[in-house]
Amino acid sequence: MRKYIAEFIGTFFLVLTIGCTVIPKTPGVIPPLAIGAVLMVMIYAAGHISGAHFNPAVTLAAWIRGRCETKDVLPYWVAQVLAGIVAALVAVFLVGERGTPNEVKSVHAVFVAEFLFTFALAYVVLNTATAKGTSGNSFYGLAIGMTVMAGAFAVGSIGSGAFNPAVVIGVALMKILSFSQIWVHIVADLAGGLGAGLVFKFLNPDDK
Repeated sequence: MRKYIAEFIGTFFLVLTIGCTVIPKTPGVIPPLAIGAVLMVMIYAAGHISGAHFNPAVTLAAWIRGRCETKDVLPYWVAQVLAGIVAALVAVFLVGERGTPNEVKSVHAVFVAEFLFTFALAYVVLNTATAKGTSGNSFYGLAIGMTVMAGAFAVGSIGSGAFNPAVVIGVALMKILSFSQIWVHIVADLAGGLGAGLVFKFLNPDDK
């Protein structure tokens, strides 16, 4: 149960930060910096408890890699998605208004953008937080947070920069994305996690 609560808390603050910076259209570089920073600190806070996935795609990658038990996959997903929903409601309460849904102009572009940076995120998680070669390092949280920040800067204007199905559901509730179009984000994100898990196993066949 402690693992699931830790996953809820970390995902909650990630989605809350997104809502409180994106809904009011905070200008400039603040949203990506804030999102990357809160992800980094929550990873350091909960990494020793749950592995600090905060993302169904990362949980999928960790399961494929062999660092998440099958019995934990569904509860992790439930905790993450529930946290995204609750955080969205709290963000709307705090900000006092909902966002304006971003229109998906190209499904193919959104899919590629979300897939690539979700792959990058899950790949960095596996290699910095689970690999034998980097065991015991103190930089894993920074590396993961900066990956999300870089992705938000690079493709946030194309695919929303979610890289996380729980985040996608939360931002749809905040009307930053349209519910009718979130399927492309969710499919791309899970595909990115799947791809990262398979690539890690191929590149690290002796790291069980």
